[in-house]
Amino acid sequence: MDQHNPTIRDEALALLRSGITNRATAELLNAPRGTVGWWLHEDRKRRGVQYMKPTDRPACTGRNLDHTAYAYLLGLYLGDGHIASKPQQHHLSIFCGDGWPGLIDEAESAMRRVMPVPRTGRRHRNGCVEVKSCTKHRTCVFPQHGPGRKHERPIVLESWQQETVDAHVWAFVRGLIHSDGCRSMNWTTRIVGGERQRYEYPRYRFTNVSDAIRRLYTDTLDKLGVEWTHCTRVGKEYNIPVARRASVALMDAHVGPKY
Repeated sequence: MDQHNPTIRDEALALLRSGITNRATAELLNAPRGTVGWWLHEDRKRRGVQYMKPTDRPACTGRNLDHTAYAYLLGLYLGDGHIASKPQQHHLSIFCGDGWPGLIDEAESAMRRVMPVPRTGRRHRNGCVEVKSCTKHRTCVFPQHGPGRKHERPIVLESWQQETVDAHVWAFVRGLIHSDGCRSMNWTTRIVGGERQRYEYPRYRFTNVSDAIRRLYTDTLDKLGVEWTHCTRVGKEYNIPVARRASVALMDAHVGPKY
């Protein structure tokens, strides 16, 4: 640990004290990352500085939450997200189809905007990309986390979450559609001039087996004046279509298809 030039060590400590990360300092000075970490540890010990792990949790720091990004990320989480818990750490994962690169980018951007400190990453799986981030505060930001599948436990928003959704309703709807919904073309036939002709029209569809999550979606649509229906399949009301022309136009203006 002491084989490096003292000048390099002093320069490293100056960078570290200014807030530069261990990794960046090691790369700038061409020094092993473990050595840089050891220098920082010894420097703190000599100065009597207690290490405080950085956090950007709004409740701890007073930092203003990016409410628009949070409403969107909440929609993604309720649809295709989950949190895996380990001791002192929680992994938030959002699963996106690999055919939607714009959606993948937006999911990662929303994670960073909600909590900038934890690193985000991507893991490619069969047919999808897992966008993930690790921090011990994810369950504070998403208190709906719990054992078992989301559709097997109650999903109720905290009062501060509901306030955020009410203030950023379209961001929340976009997150839900981008996770468990889609914009597609439907078709039917009608008699025109005595001949049966095919008629196509766009519609939005949201599918989730959780009664509570579907209710969050439909209650939000009601507030926006978007008309929706239930589409029952095999006796289950899992599908929520939006097909009325005015309502589709409203969804197109604020949500749009995945990209």
